[in-house]
Amino acid sequence: MIKPQTIFLDAVGTLFGVKQSVGAVYSAIAREFGVEVDPQTLDAAFRDSFRAADPLAFPEHSIVEVPRCEYEWWQVIAAATFTRVQARDQFDDFEAFFNRLYGYFATPAPWAVYPDILPALTAWRKDHIELGIISNFDTRIHAVLSGLHLHDFFSSITISSLTGAAKPDTAIFMAALAKHNCSPERAWHIGDSVKEDYEGAKAAGLHPILLKRAKGTVS
Repeated sequence: MIKPQTIFLDAVGTLFGVKQSVGAVYSAIAREFGVEVDPQTLDAAFRDSFRAADPLAFPEHSIVEVPRCEYEWWQVIAAATFTRVQARDQFDDFEAFFNRLYGYFATPAPWAVYPDILPALTAWRKDHIELGIISNFDTRIHAVLSGLHLHDFFSSITISSLTGAAKPDTAIFMAALAKHNCSPERAWHIGDSVKEDYEGAKAAGLHPILLKRAKGTVS
């Protein structure tokens, strides 16, 4: 295989994952607000709500509006999650709960880096390969990456909320390539989603690599 000029990686599920399930985090913070919901039930409701959501991309909005759009996008998912388990109305102040939840996921606390990541990033950087991230994430990714001591490995971070297109849309891959002045055939993209990462990268002309993570929490 020809050495790539640039290697792009997905973020959540590829570089790092949730230490516990998302449902466990939702349940723990809900408990702070006096609401008790089973973590596994919440996790299933979250997955359904997340799958039903529109892509995390805002092509009709300016960059200055994006943080508000991101916040509202996730708030809809959180509200739908608790509505599915008939717990939404148990909150005295759902806005305060969600503000706490949203801020928590911007910290390194709920996340853990997969053990194979640092050795791989270090080896690629030593080999003078440019590294970038292509992710359907929001602007909190910068704080998360910094908190996990990963930010300095990457010379570009391309996220759907700022690009106006989400994987598997070819546009987000083209935007990332342009930052490196790199042709698709000189780039790899590594991710854990068949549709978003593998098929999306392949359609854009990059060499796709599907990463199969073991299911479960990250230790």
